[in-house]
Amino acid sequence: MMRPKIVLFGDSITEQSIGENGWGVSLANAYSRRADVLVRGYGGYNTRWAMFLLHHLFPLDSTTPIATTIFFGANDAALLGRTSERQHVPIEEFKENLRKFVRHLKECSPTMQIVLITPPPLNEEGRLAFAKSKYGEKATKVSERTNEVTGQYANACVEVANEMGVWYINLWSKMQETDGWQTKLLSDGLHLTTEGNTVVYREVIKVFNEAGLSTDNLPFDFPHHSKIDSEHPERAFQQNTCDVQL
Repeated sequence: MMRPKIVLFGDSITEQSIGENGWGVSLANAYSRRADVLVRGYGGYNTRWAMFLLHHLFPLDSTTPIATTIFFGANDAALLGRTSERQHVPIEEFKENLRKFVRHLKECSPTMQIVLITPPPLNEEGRLAFAKSKYGEKATKVSERTNEVTGQYANACVEVANEMGVWYINLWSKMQETDGWQTKLLSDGLHLTTEGNTVVYREVIKVFNEAGLSTDNLPFDFPHHSKIDSEHPERAFQQNTCDVQL
């Protein structure tokens, strides 16, 4: 039998999830032998640019994932007139792009579990410190993003999820429940620390469990070694290859 797929679609926060202690790595470990976790993260991308990837990553005539996370907004929320303005996407366009993502995935598979993840909160002091460490005295003195505006994009993401009837994780709100989140959960004011990755992993697992995709509900793709008779190994493969029934 073919293992089902789980796709993580997003920007650099998704791309970096395959790094050490990343939330994508943790998911792949949790679903080992039950589902293949495919990371499709594109650093610096906003929803406008990601739209060009949609039909390449999710063609209508292919085997569809059982679940997909859509994790954008951190770049869309970049401010006009600041150093990252080329990444800015107006909030109404951002919402419409998310709708288009969801519509396409539903067209691919009406049973796919779709999870919208809001951008994380933004630590402006952390962004300025990062810029100074990278560019020295040439660094910008004004953050290219703000937490207030990022929160508006997070709220917009939640609105679209409710409107389209899909799952969501309000990471912007969740992370700010942690004391000292600015440095405990964010490494440079935007990207995640090990602890920040853990928050994302736990929230994604929680949603997957609620959606009926817990690891207990997904079978191994072939028999556990304990089910294989050393004298007649073929018997284990002539029967149902699943150890756990869906």
